[in-house]
Amino acid sequence: MVFRIFVEKKPGLANEAAALKNDINELLQIKAVKEVRVFNRYDVDNISKELFDYSVNTVFSEPQLDIVTTELPKADRIFAVEYLPGQFDQRASSAAECIQIISKGERPAVRTAKVYALYGDISEADIEAIKKYVINSVEARECDMELPETLKVEYEIPTSVETVEGFRKLSDDELADFIADRGLAMDLADIKVCRKYFEEEDRDPTITEIKMIDTYWSDHCRHTTFNTVIDSVKFEDKEIEAAFDRYMKLREDLGRTKPVTLMDIGTIAVKHLKKEGKLNKLDESEEINACTVKIKVEIDGKDEDWLLLFKNETHNHPTEIEPFGGAATCVGGAIRDPLSGRSYVYSAMRVTGAADPLKPVSETIPGKLPQRKLVTTAAAGYSSYGNQIGLATGQVDEIYHPGYVAKRMEIGAVIAAAPAENVIREVPSPGDRVILLGGKTGRDGCGGATGSSKSHDVSSLESCGAEVQKGNAPEERKLQRLFRNPEASKLIKRCNDFGAGGVSVAIGELADGLSIDLNKVPKKYEGLDGTELAISESQERMAVVVAEKDVDKFCNLARNENLEATVVACVTSEPRLSMQWNGKNIVNISRKFLDSNGAEKHTCVVTSRPEEYEKKVTGTFAENYKSMAGDLNICSKRGLSERFDSTIGAGTVLMPFGGKYQRTPIQAMVNKVSVEKKDTNTCSLMAWGYNPFITEKSPYHGAYLAVVESVSKLIAEGASFEDVYLSFQEYFEKLGHDPEKWGQPFAALLGAFDAQMALEVGSIGGKDSMSGTFEDIHVPPTLVSFAVTTDTTDNILSPEFKKAGNNVYLMKPECGDNGLPLGGSLKELYGKVTKLMREGKIKACYTPGMGGIAEAILKMTMGNNIGFEYNKDISVEDMFKYNYGAFVAEVEGEADGILIGRTTDDDSIAYGNDRLSFAELFGIYEDKLESVYPCNIKTDEEAPANISFVADKKFSAAVKVAKPKALIPVFPGTNCEYDTAKAFDKAGADPEIFVINNLTSSDVAHSVETFASKVRQSQMIFIPGGFSGGDEPDGSGKFITAFFRNQEIKEAVTELLEERDGLMAGICNGFQALIKLGLVPFGKIMDTDETFPTLTYNKIGRHQSKLVQIRIASNNSPWLAATEVGDIYTVPISHGEGRFMASPELLKQMASDGRIITQYVDMSGNAASDIQFNPNGSDWAVEGIVSPDGRVLGKMGHSERIGNGLYKNVPGRFDMKMFESAVKYFK
Repeated sequence: MVFRIFVEKKPGLANEAAALKNDINELLQIKAVKEVRVFNRYDVDNISKELFDYSVNTVFSEPQLDIVTTELPKADRIFAVEYLPGQFDQRASSAAECIQIISKGERPAVRTAKVYALYGDISEADIEAIKKYVINSVEARECDMELPETLKVEYEIPTSVETVEGFRKLSDDELADFIADRGLAMDLADIKVCRKYFEEEDRDPTITEIKMIDTYWSDHCRHTTFNTVIDSVKFEDKEIEAAFDRYMKLREDLGRTKPVTLMDIGTIAVKHLKKEGKLNKLDESEEINACTVKIKVEIDGKDEDWLLLFKNETHNHPTEIEPFGGAATCVGGAIRDPLSGRSYVYSAMRVTGAADPLKPVSETIPGKLPQRKLVTTAAAGYSSYGNQIGLATGQVDEIYHPGYVAKRMEIGAVIAAAPAENVIREVPSPGDRVILLGGKTGRDGCGGATGSSKSHDVSSLESCGAEVQKGNAPEERKLQRLFRNPEASKLIKRCNDFGAGGVSVAIGELADGLSIDLNKVPKKYEGLDGTELAISESQERMAVVVAEKDVDKFCNLARNENLEATVVACVTSEPRLSMQWNGKNIVNISRKFLDSNGAEKHTCVVTSRPEEYEKKVTGTFAENYKSMAGDLNICSKRGLSERFDSTIGAGTVLMPFGGKYQRTPIQAMVNKVSVEKKDTNTCSLMAWGYNPFITEKSPYHGAYLAVVESVSKLIAEGASFEDVYLSFQEYFEKLGHDPEKWGQPFAALLGAFDAQMALEVGSIGGKDSMSGTFEDIHVPPTLVSFAVTTDTTDNILSPEFKKAGNNVYLMKPECGDNGLPLGGSLKELYGKVTKLMREGKIKACYTPGMGGIAEAILKMTMGNNIGFEYNKDISVEDMFKYNYGAFVAEVEGEADGILIGRTTDDDSIAYGNDRLSFAELFGIYEDKLESVYPCNIKTDEEAPANISFVADKKFSAAVKVAKPKALIPVFPGTNCEYDTAKAFDKAGADPEIFVINNLTSSDVAHSVETFASKVRQSQMIFIPGGFSGGDEPDGSGKFITAFFRNQEIKEAVTELLEERDGLMAGICNGFQALIKLGLVPFGKIMDTDETFPTLTYNKIGRHQSKLVQIRIASNNSPWLAATEVGDIYTVPISHGEGRFMASPELLKQMASDGRIITQYVDMSGNAASDIQFNPNGSDWAVEGIVSPDGRVLGKMGHSERIGNGLYKNVPGRFDMKMFESAVKYFK
């Protein structure tokens, strides 16, 4: 029997419905809609009525927040939306897992849908426009309202794959038709090579072989555009011709005999630098992982050998058509490259390209999503995934250019590291086994690589939905944990991630000879045929080669991390790739043929004459400044950036926005290298450079300056110019056979080549995407340069002005006749700036970007509200023109350079008699994108009062323990366990991380039994932060609460607290679990009802990540014994559901008996309702609460994210000694 319920948020909490009504009224301009209601529909099968009824208020809803019904209300218009078959539904999956945790039985079947009820006089045209806006047909569809008899799906089980009969006899014209009919990405020349190969094999191919070859040879997988042979070049510009001559001379010096290609131009500088001995720290291998360099990491005063890995990845096509899943799997794909190198990924950067998101929806091109919906949904997707897997996203920016309406640019760049001894690289031997690790395989992502290699039009977008993968972040986090374990990583001979091409490429590239059994590939559901199993790009999967003797050990280690691990292939001595399915060989291709990459491609190139790219500056000082502050590419992106967790991992050296007011954006992402148990002051830096408005005029100059900008940003943040590495992201229109189009990437790569040679730094990796075309619209020529280096936290400098009365200098390099900074002069300037920084003379530094000096000054003033007055000798043109490679430096005293002005204590930027107030300038700057990315919402509530509860009792455990044990449970989605364990270890406790296993019902039962036993051996339980079950179904902490409500665990926890004087705490997701269990504020596990306090969605309607100030309101807890009432601390927050809600009566009672322990406060130390200080809109500004006796603590702020050298650009007192106090309680 199928049970059905509808769950709706209570009035005042229905944020999603209110947001949709606003979009319908304002964006779609449909004023007839007067009310919108949104319901989550749950259908559940294979469950008893008793278990279902219990789950209604514990899994599917919360009595404090939701209304549950079995019938829908009447409405003027009503429709329901569900995911397409095969798309991953996190909500349904987490609901099923939660119920299994409660029952310890088999997992029920759950299907979800979203129901929209609309009220008003709504026409047919209106409802169709609304449905088009709400339903992205690539991932979802409208569904009916009928209750099904069963959720069991009867799949048609395929038994064989098609053999393409007569393929060898097809004529050229018939082959061209075959490409079109089968939707292949290869061209006629490629398929003719296939025909010849199968003629030699004397057989017709299976369709699996054709699809697999199409994937292997796609531009996405094999960079066929970049490897096309350039037969001739015609130059219309002497400068670019001279650059080409330098390239050809270098080829001659290196003895290069391979053809001239874009790839050769892009990589030759590195070959030269290696020959010169200037890249001797590269770590090179046959494995296809991320860029890898050898570094020294200082740990507890000693240098250790480590590897630093970094990678940039694009998901332009998938994000364009399905922005949430496409952006999520962009960062997922970026992560798994360094992960395959056995490293731990700890920080990420996101750089995207879009058209104007402020344009009305009515101007959307047919076949396209509105830009506003695209940018906001993609931001939600990327941040959701990165936040869940525990990735500190240190810098987020978005580039706006009309060309990106053709196809969005979605770049994720990540940094990872590992001890060198953990990475064992060996050539696979015959008999070695290939283990498929992680997620199961579905239809999602079938053809993703080939889809990303095509240009698109309206009709092609209708059929590429299956090409988009869906991400499952909790599964990715498990992979991260396993690969961090040296016991597991040292068993891996070779590894590949499941990206483009699925099994056929991920496993197919691991060794020359492979035999793959597709029947052993774990499936999400039945009905997949051999072709789908071979090419599906389902996410969160890794392929590892291990020796046969190590298989059981590796699989057991995986299982300990709640991961499935299955042997699916064997390494063979014969260099062929074969795949078996249902007892038949459906793929049997020679390695030599696969590696040929198809027919050799040839082209001719014509380079156009560069256009003038320097900005024309006209108008007054005030006009230019106001215009610049409101420029889409310069204005505030804080509302975008703050939804990304920037502090997880407790390694963030610079917050994304610095200064007392957290407003000055950083120019490079800086994080401490992630060391699991010890401490280091070694940090990595990453920066990016690119200006589409230069590159569209001259790809050569734009690419050169992109390199200069990215490297200069590293120097501006305090790094020295040594061991700097580059990685490029190229993105151009579909080139076809047009020589002038080929001239764009050709010129850009020559510009990048000249910049690398001038600075003697090399691009050791990168990613090209050559399909930025929609009908007759094209992306701007794009070459984004990423620069990476390492340094120590002591040397890092932030860009916000530090003090009034300091001189501000422009230090600039010498430029050549072409206006580009000269390499020698740049290197000399880098040395000069670094020297002044290390001597303590430069207090703040910024390298100018799109807005020139003026932008630098504007942003440097914001962090601490320090004013600036320009020197009268500086012209308005000099302020606003490009100044790449220069530095604006705040100096205490005097220095060599052009004195451009002085910092002041006036809240303005002044030039002569013109004075622009911060209020006006900052208002323009922050308001520009507020309607798209809100960060300054108004709150109506009055500021609450400060609470002060001073208790005179001293806290001490009845039973003393020298080294108390802290039990830290890890659920699917938990991501703060490492930070928590490290804080406990440093405080003198004995932390134990316990992974909850829920792969099978017996695993659940065993986890419950074992955890209860461990509770009895522990003095403390600490529930760390994260996103248990992906914060689903529709609400955080439900997975954890389901686990703790098991009778065995409930009894063990009760005994710990009531009989053994134990402690318990939860931060963020852990707090959400504690409050929903009743442990705070009541001190015991209870069944909650609508009168209980709770935590719900932030008022701003999105995730919030920043530093906030909290005030100690009560000393009624051993956890905060080292603090005094009234003390103020700065604490990182990162949550989407942190709004504390309780009845006024309960709030008064909790305040009077000391259970409200911390409050959010403003700069003056007063409890606040303002969104800038109270980030979630909590009642009475509550940040943390305790049980009546104070021994159970729940708080939102991440007090475990502490350490030396962190948050250097935001002043504050960070360490509350919370963990030390807990340990001291047992002494």
